[in-house]
Amino acid sequence: MATTDRQATTLALAHALSAAERGLAVLPLSRTKLPALRSPHRDDPSAAPCHGECGAFGHGVYDASTDPVRIRELFAAAPWATGYGIACGLPPHHLIGIDLDTKSGTDSSAALRELALRHLFTIPDTVVVLTPSGGRHLWLTGPPDAAVPNSAGRLAPGIDIRGAGGYLVGPGSRTDHGTYGTAPGTAHLAPAPCPPALLRLLLAPPRPTHPATHPSAGDQGQGLVQFVLAAHEGQRNTRLFWAACRAYENGIGPALVAPLISAALDTGLTEREARATIASAARMTGRRG
Repeated sequence: MATTDRQATTLALAHALSAAERGLAVLPLSRTKLPALRSPHRDDPSAAPCHGECGAFGHGVYDASTDPVRIRELFAAAPWATGYGIACGLPPHHLIGIDLDTKSGTDSSAALRELALRHLFTIPDTVVVLTPSGGRHLWLTGPPDAAVPNSAGRLAPGIDIRGAGGYLVGPGSRTDHGTYGTAPGTAHLAPAPCPPALLRLLLAPPRPTHPATHPSAGDQGQGLVQFVLAAHEGQRNTRLFWAACRAYENGIGPALVAPLISAALDTGLTEREARATIASAARMTGRRG
């Protein structure tokens, strides 16, 4: 392993141990931002789901720990690791990550400000991690009894959420695209409590017990279709995914599949791309029809 990689691994371990001292459970990551240790069950397709009960490393976020001995063992097993992940949703912080992306062609920071104005909440002073692509991760804490789900673009285009079962790339991690670091003036802060109004938006909506009673597409569906039609290059998939998520959450997903595909075709997507994106939205929201 090159000297620079050894240095990156040493620094990643040091940062991970420091985070663990603050009560944050960590795991080693590779330069691709994926867990550095592969699953021990990868060659056994018939293996039952395992979250580490077998005792081996390689279970992704379920490897995360605050125990310095275990953390050192994890990094020793992955000497190629150059970063570390911070597991969300675990005590004592029950961390929630607000990922403001820059890759979708949308202004995710402006979208968050608009949500704050519309729903009357303010993002408190908290830890902010700057990503190599120019994005930001906001660290918030949630109550112990609220499991915030992971989502991509559900809240608004360009805003991804890391909750229970997810992880954030820790500051000090080195990736193929650069190094993550805390924004000036935020490294000393503790993750701030998530505003109640924002928390309500983040929690998964209840599945309708009688989908057939939901209104047809109507004006709401037309608004979602127009939202897709207004997409520029670089935000077509993101807008389609967001609109499809909203449609399925409101029980009008099946009725809007054809109109959304038609709108996506008008923006330049292929039918195959559009159907795949809508299918992903259906899976993300737990809908299947």
